[in-house]
Formats: sequence, C-alpha cells, structure tokens
Amino acid sequence: MQARATGRQHGATVLIRRSVASAGREPNQWAVLALLGVAQLMVVLDATIVTIALPSAQKALHFSYQNRQWIVTAYALAFGSLLLLGGKLGDLLGRKRTLVAGLVGFSVASAIGGLAQSFGVLVIARTLQGCFGALLAPSALGLLTVTFAGSPDRNKAFGIFGAIAGGGASVGLLLGGALTQVLSWRWCLYVNLVIAVPTTVVALRLLVNHRAPEREPIDIPGALTSALGLFAVVYGFSNAETHGWGATATVVALVAGPILLTAFVVIERRAKHPLLPLHIILDRARGGSYTTLFLTGAGIFGVFLFLTYFLQAQLRFSPLKTGLAFLPLTAVLIVASTTVQTRVIGRTGVKPVVIAGMALSAIGMFLFTRLTPTSSYGSDVLPGLLILGVGLGSIFAPAFSTATLGVEGSEAGVASAMVNVSQQIGGSVGTSLLSTIFASAVKSYTVGHLHTPDLANAAAVHGYTTAFWWSVGIFVLGLILAMAILPACDAPAPTVRAAIARHAIGNCHHFEPAETVQLGATTGAGAR
Repeated sequence: MQARATGRQHGATVLIRRSVASAGREPNQWAVLALLGVAQLMVVLDATIVTIALPSAQKALHFSYQNRQWIVTAYALAFGSLLLLGGKLGDLLGRKRTLVAGLVGFSVASAIGGLAQSFGVLVIARTLQGCFGALLAPSALGLLTVTFAGSPDRNKAFGIFGAIAGGGASVGLLLGGALTQVLSWRWCLYVNLVIAVPTTVVALRLLVNHRAPEREPIDIPGALTSALGLFAVVYGFSNAETHGWGATATVVALVAGPILLTAFVVIERRAKHPLLPLHIILDRARGGSYTTLFLTGAGIFGVFLFLTYFLQAQLRFSPLKTGLAFLPLTAVLIVASTTVQTRVIGRTGVKPVVIAGMALSAIGMFLFTRLTPTSSYGSDVLPGLLILGVGLGSIFAPAFSTATLGVEGSEAGVASAMVNVSQQIGGSVGTSLLSTIFASAVKSYTVGHLHTPDLANAAAVHGYTTAFWWSVGIFVLGLILAMAILPACDAPAPTVRAAIARHAIGNCHHFEPAETVQLGATTGAGAR
C-alpha cells in the first residue's frame, strides 16, 4: 500500500512538473505581439519601399518604362495567388514553422534582388518575395489571433497590429526615400535582411509551434483553382493598366478569373477538407470586414500613388521629403487605431466605428480633389492626410480584429489569409482602375485645353483630382456596404430606448442605468 501511495505521489509529481514545463513554454503575449508586428511591418513596407526605388533601379539596370511595372506586378501576382494556400499550410504544419520559413525565404529573396545585375533576376527575386510573403503574412495574423484568443487585451493587441498594417505603407515611402537618396536603391531590398534575420532568431526562441491535431490532406483542386483564379484576376487588372482593357491577355484573364473562382466555391462546398471553409466568409461580421478591407485597399491606392506623383512632380519634393510628408498620416493613424480599438469599440461596437472611418476617409479624399497646380503642402495636402489618418485608423484595426473573431484555432490561418487576399485584390483593382481613369482624364484634358499655359502640369493635376473623385466614390460605397453587411448587436435590449440605440448605431454594449431598466423582478444587468 505504501509503495502504491509512493508511486502515485511520484506520478503526480511528474505530471505537475510536465504541466509546469508546458505552461512555462507559453511565451509572453506582448513579446509575441512585438515579434509579429515587426514581421508584418516588413511585408507592408515592401509594398511601397520598392516603389520609391523604381526610378533608380530602372536607370541602373536599363529596363524600359513598359517593363518597370513588372517589378511591382511580379510580387503582387505571387503574393495574391498563394495567400490562401499559405494560410492553410500554417494551420496544418504549425504557424511557427511557416512564419520562420517565410522570414528566411523572404530575406534570401531580398538579398537576390539587392544583388541583381539584370532586370530578369530582379523580377525573379520579387516573385520569390511574393511566394514567401504569402507564407509570412497569414502566419503572423493567425498567430496573433490564437495568442490573444479570449484575452481581455485582444482589442489592444489588434489596435497595435492594425496601426502597423495601416501605417507601414507610408513608413515605407519615408524609408525608401531615405535609403535611395542616401545609400542606393539596392538597400530598399537589403533592409529586409536587417529586419528578417534577428526576427527569425527571436521567433525560433520565443514561439511555440501549434498545429492541427490531425493533419488533413491539402485540398489540391481547391488550391489550384483558387491560386489560378486569384492569379488571373491580379494579372488581368495589372495588364489593363499598361496594355488597356481591350487587350487579349486582359480580357482572357478577367474572364478566366471569375470562372476559376466560381469553380473554387463549388469545390469548397463539396470538399471533405476544404482549403477555405465557406462559413468563414459567409459570417456577416467576417464577410463585412473582408468587404471593408477590399474597398479600403482599392480606395487608398490614390493617396500613395497620385499624392507621391503630385508631391514630387508639382511641389518638387525629393524622395526623402516626400516620405516625410506622409508621416502625419502615419502618426494620426497609429493613435486612431489604438484609441478606437481600446476605448471606443467597447462602447459602440465595430459597425459604427467602421462606418465613421469610411465617412472620414471619403472626406479626406474629397479635400484632395481641390488640389491645383499652385496648391501648397501645408494648406492643401496636410488637412486631407490628417483626416484620412483618423479614417483609416478607424477601419483597419476593427476590420482586422473582426475578420478573425470567432474562428477556431485550426482555421485562424486561412481566415487571416482572407484578410490579406481582400487587401491585395482590392489594391490590384484600385491600381488598374484609378491608373486607367488618370490616363484617360489627362488625355481628354490635353485635347480640350491645347493652348493652356503649362499644359502638361495642369493636365497631370486634373488626372490626379479625377482619380481622387473616384476614390471618394469607393469609400462611399464602402460606407454603404458596411451599413448593409456588418451586423448590429443581436443581444436582447432591456428597454425600448436601448433597442433603438442599438439598432441605430450598432452599439452591442449599450446599457441603461439600473433604475430605468427594472421591469418587475428583472433588470438589464445580464443583457450584454
């Protein structure tokens, strides 16, 4: 008996030690957030930092203006088409593994690009960056989702992450301008090694690899149709920008893309282990968030492209000064993201915040439609940037948080991939649509104002403002769809007044004072 008791005590001691050791392996949440924020920043930076370096790279490697867009398009094609597969691999193999693989691969591809001595090598490097970015981006957001699942700090964490995702693009403009002007365009690629190498070392030591308990087979038909469909959509819109909407390749791609994506949906409805479980996107809250991010990606393109042109061509800003000009937007966006996510959403719910963000973004874009060849930065550009910063900060963090809210841990990767897919496809649509509108507006203005002094300058500004008007329309459409799709609170309200407030503003946490909600023996205390 004593021996059995001793054996039980020994077994219990071993079990406790194992439990403590296992618990001790769980990393600090804020350390994980810092790590994932740096990884996300690298991906977001790359979208704009290379844009600033393109003129210098073109001069060094002697490629044409027609080929220049492939430096951007090669990355977008690989990144956009492989995101869903990258997110699913993170769910199956473990997000630590895919995050580390993405960091290592991204840094190697960046080194190849920085060392490139020909246009072809640079395009290959950018394609590889897109492939490994498709592993990296959904792994980072998926890890954030499971790390802060059920945590009271979830809103704060997503506020910080959303600020990084939203403000990283303008930081890329600043960093790209500084590196190109002070060092070389090649450092716009080498800088990824400076970020990725230490981040990889920390990830290996800090993160724990959680993966699905049972490794499901990969949905090959779904992976192929989704990748080819997204590839066709991105390629079609990108090709339209340079070769026109009537070009054969554009038409074939834009017809094939929807057909392949429709086939993908049909396959996913019948698949035993779907690549993208359809309930993830059919949920109104998540579906509304993906729609919001798609339209925001399409609308925000006008700021980072046409304002960059305006600042450099019309106001004669250097690349570095152009990057600095976007800093106010970044600063306001960071403050707005963290504030609405930690102090506002708990009182109002997500829906009214996103609606307000869309409205403010539309107002900011409207201010840019007033630009003229004689406009100045302080009085004509800065106010729009500040308002737009508040608007985007009110969109990104709530949308990121809601887009992954309520998904099981085994599906966090693919739900996170949909966040990036929405932004990437939205950005591709915005790029081609607004660029085509810009070119058409410049051409028509030139024909109609042949004897205008400084015609080229005036025509360019007319093209910018026309594109900004379309961006206003995109954000207004986003406002309308957010009102229609994002759900209001479904919890029962204790009073008629509370019900009206919830219906009107989507406030899921509206309460009346206790003395006004007592109906017999019932109060509204538990009606959250």
